[in-house]
Amino acid sequence: MKMKYIIILGDGMADEPIESLGNKTPLQYAHTPYMDVLATKGNSGYLNTIPKGMHPGSEVANLSVLGYNVAEVLEGRGSLEAASMGIEIFPEEMVMRCNLICIENGKIKNHSGGHISTEEAQILIQYLNEKLQNDRLGFFPGVSYRHVLKLKGGNKQLDCTPPHDVPGSAFRENLIKTKTPQAQATADYLNELIILSQELLENHPVNQKRKTERKDPANSIWPWSPGYKPNMEKLTSLYPIQTGAVISAVDLIKGIGIYAGLKSIDVPGATGLYDTNYEGKAQAALDALKEHDFVYLHVEASDEAGHEGDEFLKIKTIEYLDSRILKTILEETEKWDEPIAIAVLPDHPTPCKIKTHTAYPVPFVIYKPGETPDEVREYNEFSVQKGKYGLLKGDEFIKTFFN
Repeated sequence: MKMKYIIILGDGMADEPIESLGNKTPLQYAHTPYMDVLATKGNSGYLNTIPKGMHPGSEVANLSVLGYNVAEVLEGRGSLEAASMGIEIFPEEMVMRCNLICIENGKIKNHSGGHISTEEAQILIQYLNEKLQNDRLGFFPGVSYRHVLKLKGGNKQLDCTPPHDVPGSAFRENLIKTKTPQAQATADYLNELIILSQELLENHPVNQKRKTERKDPANSIWPWSPGYKPNMEKLTSLYPIQTGAVISAVDLIKGIGIYAGLKSIDVPGATGLYDTNYEGKAQAALDALKEHDFVYLHVEASDEAGHEGDEFLKIKTIEYLDSRILKTILEETEKWDEPIAIAVLPDHPTPCKIKTHTAYPVPFVIYKPGETPDEVREYNEFSVQKGKYGLLKGDEFIKTFFN
């Protein structure tokens, strides 16, 4: 009987030992009986998702998990997110992720505009278009703080700092720099836009209202991760699957899925935060597995908790993934006649201590009905190092999963 496959990815779920947790990681500290069941019944290892010399971003890590040669296919986050948003990219156009962030006293207070709502953000992006859009430039609204900027004739040889990497630092120190002299005009133009956006957004009614409610204002844009339209092979041409689906609240992951030939499935109430619709995602994954050979289920919440430096919120998000997603999927698929292969892993660590991504290998577990399990009985960053698979890199994980 033909196997079906599901990857459940807890974004940024891996971490480092934390003193307040008795020198345990959030994964070690959290109550995760269903992840531990999967570890007991399956085989474990750890995976290097960040190729040497590359930035440990989610775009790099998720492309690696799916087995792509990142250096060959990556064209920045913006172009991937544009695919999710239905934005057409022409050959002469450069696309960038464009955050709405919060600046306070000249410093980047947070990368998310105080986790601004999608509705508020759309008003601000529309306002920026009214003031700044021209034949060359346009803004496109996404979800919460995550948006897209498209620039005709832009040079992508830019050195951009992701805002979630530098909370608390002076924004001027992190303005866009160049990798080549030919990109200087593009960098200057984008930096002028950042300054101008601050003048336009600071006293916008949306931000005035947020201030009265003691919320952080989304008072600056922050463009980063430039690129053109990527060229990616479909997963169905690379692995033994005919159809697949991606489920995520995040445009980046949806876009990767779309370029990979997966159907993007939206779940009402999926937010990308700890309050996301876990039950809705679990049910959507089960429904998708009945129709497709492969499902990539992505949950963003742990990454956001890591960026906030909140280890107890991170523990909660890990336990929610375990009890409200993995439990349902394990219990329901056990009743099915067809065999289901299940993998659980993060894309990268997001340690609470430093509030940003690192390039350390991540723990994974793969369960396939009928396979002899290894000796690992718990799922965390350290237990899996005794697992059957050892340390994998490149496309070794996805080939092992689909083999």
